[in-house]
Amino acid sequence: MTSPDDKPGVTIRCQDSASVGVTFCDRFSFDADSVHYAVELWGPGLTARANEVVARIWDSGLAPFLEELAADYRGWDGERSWQTNDRDLAVSAVFRSGGHVGLTWTLRPWPQVAGGWGASVTTWLEASEQTASLAADIRHFPAGEQQ
Repeated sequence: MTSPDDKPGVTIRCQDSASVGVTFCDRFSFDADSVHYAVELWGPGLTARANEVVARIWDSGLAPFLEELAADYRGWDGERSWQTNDRDLAVSAVFRSGGHVGLTWTLRPWPQVAGGWGASVTTWLEASEQTASLAADIRHFPAGEQQ
């Protein structure tokens, strides 16, 4: 699920519609405690980008959240969710029969600013292998490693 243009990044495409997806890209860091990166969402009629999403080393990360989803590949009830400490990136997950996970990716840059914006897309993945592969790619992305 690495970026097709060979830049360090991770691209997630919906298995139901390749015109819907998410890309983690343009990673940079200001200090040893955090990594900054951009997140892009796209779908029919939608392109959205948050240029500075922050992952802090003490936060409960996205990779462990995705790893838990992959471990529960037989399914679960209800919705599970994760968000960055700044709440500018959020992911919610639901399980659908047939062994698929729906991940709704929501960007809300500057959530405390009046007049801010938000955008969401949902990608569907196979519950075990595709979700586990995504978790591994996301785990290596902040360090600049590619799988």
